[in-house]
Amino acid sequence: MLIVAALGGNALLRRGEPMTAEHQRANIRVGVAALADLIHAGHSLVITHGNGPQVGLLALQAEASNGNGFPLDILGAETEGMIGYMIEQELGNLLENNPIATLLTMARVEAADPAFSHPTKFIGPVYDAATARRLARERGWRVAPDRENWRRVVASPKPLAIVEAKTIALLVNHGVTVICTGGGGIPVIEQADGRLTGIEAVIDKDAASALLARQLNADMLLLLTDVDAVYLDYGTPKAQRLGRIDPEMLSDVRFPPGSMAPKVAAAIQFAKEMDRPAGIGRLEDAGAIACGEKGTLLDPRLSAKGCYRQQA
Repeated sequence: MLIVAALGGNALLRRGEPMTAEHQRANIRVGVAALADLIHAGHSLVITHGNGPQVGLLALQAEASNGNGFPLDILGAETEGMIGYMIEQELGNLLENNPIATLLTMARVEAADPAFSHPTKFIGPVYDAATARRLARERGWRVAPDRENWRRVVASPKPLAIVEAKTIALLVNHGVTVICTGGGGIPVIEQADGRLTGIEAVIDKDAASALLARQLNADMLLLLTDVDAVYLDYGTPKAQRLGRIDPEMLSDVRFPPGSMAPKVAAAIQFAKEMDRPAGIGRLEDAGAIACGEKGTLLDPRLSAKGCYRQQA
């Protein structure tokens, strides 16, 4: 079956770790082992990934370049190449004679999207509250709490279409494992004459991955992060881990914005629109999540054995 596997930025760079190439490569090396297992099991795989920590670091470097840095769409393209390269290399080291391709991917958004007035997408490192507020004053940033810390937030418009979806489908149909839609894709808007141009934003990776999965008619969506499952009342004594669940049961449940909420929303949308499963959990548990053995699986169509049952 065709699986779209979305790797969260925090699965590639653990919370609190220095943002170095060595740490990212080490985490990717662990993560791609689980993805290789899916491919060895006979599944076709399209891999997407987050870029929040990475694009934030590049933005900080741009801030230090006396105004000569690049806008967020260009920085997003940089991270697609950077992270895609590491995933492709480490995955290729585990897969012999399996073609892999990293594809720069654009995601079309609406210029009038209200998200440009209400930024919510976390990027960059974490700060304490005092430091975050100081940087907000000095650099004109918007900042918001992320769990016990604070981070910069930028506009995250809704993705309307993955521009290269047909190219991705063509590659998949020829047996290529595709790494694409990094960081939710490079945000572009369509001009009146049909031309595309970049815009300052960072698209939510989970929303873009769910959109791509729908465009590709994928059999399953996996949203992989550094948390083992979806929890009700997360971080409290009443925390309740969710295993297999009907997506309808989560439609009215509120989750923390900017962290689990986008994943749950993306999973619900894919599961309900496609009538196919969407899983959420740790990157290293990818295969077990696909079989309903770990993580949270939103799917009304599970076989008696627990693994996904394809329709005839």
